[in-house]
Amino acid sequence: MHSFVIPRGNRERALQLANTVLARLDEGVAWRITIEMAKSTRTLSQNAYLFGVCYPMMSERSGYEISELHEYCLGEFYGWVDKRVPKKPSNPNGKESIPRRTTTTNEKGKRQVISTKEFCDYVDFVQRFAAEKLMLVIPDPDKSLMR
Repeated sequence: MHSFVIPRGNRERALQLANTVLARLDEGVAWRITIEMAKSTRTLSQNAYLFGVCYPMMSERSGYEISELHEYCLGEFYGWVDKRVPKKPSNPNGKESIPRRTTTTNEKGKRQVISTKEFCDYVDFVQRFAAEKLMLVIPDPDKSLMR
């Protein structure tokens, strides 16, 4: 799979290169070309802050596992949907609530990483949640991480 970004503004050179790539595709094969708007997605540094600072501090305070906290915070931030699961003694109705979306998948379960801005909003929510529910102050990240 090939991917490239056609920048804003003067894009004449990028369009020429895109045309070159398309012209070189094997004519004996059918190709699907998808166009989507380029947007900045959350960075590895942002993700490292969430899973390396926020969630571990919350886990230590609450006793819950990081994965449990992540799922709960996602559900509280994005909302919940019910999913059918096999019935068992602890769940005779056969339904469980899961987050409507995650930081990497949209509401339909398709891969869609949230933007840098959306991630900042989510981290702000996690910090507020920790302060309100756990009486825990999570230090702000280095501002360069949240761009």
